[in-house]
Amino acid sequence: MNKNSFEKLLWSIALPGFGQLLNKKYIKGIILIVLEVVVNVQSNFNIAIISSFHGDISASLEEVNLRWLMFYPCLYFFAMWDAVKDADDQGKNSSLLFLPFVFAAYFVTVGLIYSSEVKLFGHLIGPIFLPMIFVLPGVIIGLVIRKLIKIFVNKNTIL
Repeated sequence: MNKNSFEKLLWSIALPGFGQLLNKKYIKGIILIVLEVVVNVQSNFNIAIISSFHGDISASLEEVNLRWLMFYPCLYFFAMWDAVKDADDQGKNSSLLFLPFVFAAYFVTVGLIYSSEVKLFGHLIGPIFLPMIFVLPGVIIGLVIRKLIKIFVNKNTIL
């Protein structure tokens, strides 16, 4: 990933749509920002984050609207992927680039689904921290699958 792509990725992590604005994709950026605000407000996401960081996981679970929050992982990881893809000037790094982002979105969504049930050392992890934990395995599995597909394709093109 080049410096330009990495910058756009970091801005997209800060707020979905910022990477698109930096890539001069203004309409797409504004749409993603508006969608992020709508999902954030409707799901009570920020309130749940505050409760979780204060250690009150039960309040976080009561406050959050999971039906709305389920939209967030796909919106969030799509915005990151799109910003990185558009920032890649030559397109040489974009082959199967979507896989780590897609798998992260899937895993975070699964983390949300089980956020009211999964405990670590007897403590409920909740709708903020469990999905965050699930990002890493999602990204790793996506990167591994991307690498395996590239190896398989390269072996078949040689034959």
